[in-house]
Amino acid sequence: MKDKLLQIIVSVTLCFTVILTGCRPNHSPKPRGFYRIDFPEKKYQPYNGNCPYFFMYPSYGRVVPDSGPGSEPCWINIEFNEYDGKIHISYKPVTGNLSAFIEDSHTLAYKHTIKADAIHEQLINKPRKKVFGILYNIEGNTASSVQFFITDSTNHFLRGALYFRTRVNKDSLKPVIDFFRRDIIYFIDTFEWK
Repeated sequence: MKDKLLQIIVSVTLCFTVILTGCRPNHSPKPRGFYRIDFPEKKYQPYNGNCPYFFMYPSYGRVVPDSGPGSEPCWINIEFNEYDGKIHISYKPVTGNLSAFIEDSHTLAYKHTIKADAIHEQLINKPRKKVFGILYNIEGNTASSVQFFITDSTNHFLRGALYFRTRVNKDSLKPVIDFFRRDIIYFIDTFEWK
């Protein structure tokens, strides 16, 4: 009888232990997530303004003259309001100062070295269109992740940079940057001097 009573007490204790430990809620922290971003279909339209260049730009963007301090003629922004972003385009005529423009572009891209994980340069060489330059892919928590310059080496120089009006977080912005990087590459591929 004592053995039976002991066996019942052990069984009941074991059952209560399993029930109490098995039903305890899990209070482990959840990882922080990011919003899902739906991107539009890639469609492009021509830019044929009064400036000495032509290109195709995304239909989900709009071209507006740059009205910032120090802006010059043929400085424009391709704005993407839904994403709080823009591609800033600045144009300069070349009058024996091409090397200074190239050095300025290089300096502006490499100013991000402090926060950049890496900077990759991609040569732009389209001799039939007389379009030459460098595309800078800047990785890390930087203000601008994609910059470029293009020139015909004699008369024209154009510089571009992708910016977002938001706090920089490379993990959450990566899909957006990758999406617009393809648009910048298409911009360069379709670019022509007039």
